[in-house]
Amino acid sequence: MIQIDLTGQVAVVTGGSSGIGLAAAELFLNAGASVAICGRDSERLARAEAALRERHPQAPLLAARCDVLNAADVDAFAQQVQTRFGRADMLVNNAGQGRVSTFADTTDEAWREELDLKYFSIIRPTRAFLPMLRDAAGSAGSGNASIVCVNSLLALQPEPHMVATSSARAGVQNLIRSLAVELAPQRIRVNSILIGIVESGQWRRRFETQAQPGQSWEDWTGELARKKNIPLGRFGRPEEAAQALFYLATNLSSYTTGSHIDVSGGNARHV
Repeated sequence: MIQIDLTGQVAVVTGGSSGIGLAAAELFLNAGASVAICGRDSERLARAEAALRERHPQAPLLAARCDVLNAADVDAFAQQVQTRFGRADMLVNNAGQGRVSTFADTTDEAWREELDLKYFSIIRPTRAFLPMLRDAAGSAGSGNASIVCVNSLLALQPEPHMVATSSARAGVQNLIRSLAVELAPQRIRVNSILIGIVESGQWRRRFETQAQPGQSWEDWTGELARKKNIPLGRFGRPEEAAQALFYLATNLSSYTTGSHIDVSGGNARHV
């Protein structure tokens, strides 16, 4: 197993209070990085912070409430990171959820909400942390500066029952590629992961209401994975997506930018 020491580096994870974001924060802490996480839900954020501190009692960790769609919140979060750690080397943009709707039943307001969430959950944190990332890229120390975005396989493989989300995800992938080209001369790498179905609280809640009496989580998700033609026959786990994020955020992928890693269990149908 490849080992990497991130001592002296700072990883910032939005949407870090649960799921993929929380799993990514854990990986960065395990590698010795200082970590800043944020989330909208104060109670969930507090639980995440407590869990991380229990496992990493001496770790340099910052947890701050922040709505990434609120410019003032994001700027305040960036200032907290600057004050606490003095730098940011890696930014993980991990915020957003899927909207189930067809073209016929998606209102103008729903379109605006979906586009606002998908775009500005990347635009605002990137804008706020870019000065620190530029400094990290030019530093004599790590010289690693990166942005990694959690996107969806829907960006390349749209689903008609998720028309607004699919459209927004495709646009976001274009944005990520554009950022990679623009920031490459500044030695800031920009990449993404494209996730399929990954275990989450939302799926757990569906299991509780939809599973047959006595049906286990493994059986229920396995049956659903087969219906959705996922070749690996199961849902992904948050830590599996987080490992791809970790690779793209660190110098393990030092010659990779403008690219993506498919984390969909083989569900992609394109070449």
